[in-house]
Amino acid sequence: MAFGRTSLGSSATGGRAIGAGGQRPLSDINVTPLVDVMLVLLVIFIITAPLMASSIKLDLPRTDAGQPTDTPKFVSLSVDAAGGLFLNDQPVTPEELAARLQKAAADSRDTEVQLRADQTVPYGRVVELMGIANKAGLSRIGFVTQAPAK
Repeated sequence: MAFGRTSLGSSATGGRAIGAGGQRPLSDINVTPLVDVMLVLLVIFIITAPLMASSIKLDLPRTDAGQPTDTPKFVSLSVDAAGGLFLNDQPVTPEELAARLQKAAADSRDTEVQLRADQTVPYGRVVELMGIANKAGLSRIGFVTQAPAK
């Protein structure tokens, strides 16, 4: 007779009255705390999963074959406001420029041309220099700019 339940004597149901006016035993489990704990764990795993994936420790094999043997090669081509050409900060004529760019391309096809042009130089002149470099066999051209003053 615990918790206010009444028993009407023994019957076929094991001593519990299920008929009219009888009460069933309380057998529900409160799952609210379980759901709360599971949601907290889910949030913790969502936050920590990316951190665990990015901190993989590997002991990679060591070899000299994968090391770069030299730094990337480049030549600096500059055009001033008057239209003067400079290759690696030395003045050159257009003919000398073509010959020296062909020599640089013969040394390494991966040589990059770093093109610096004054902002007053016409676009057509810059394209002409790009054509000279491309004809010499150098197809990697980088435009060098200056960051604005703050």
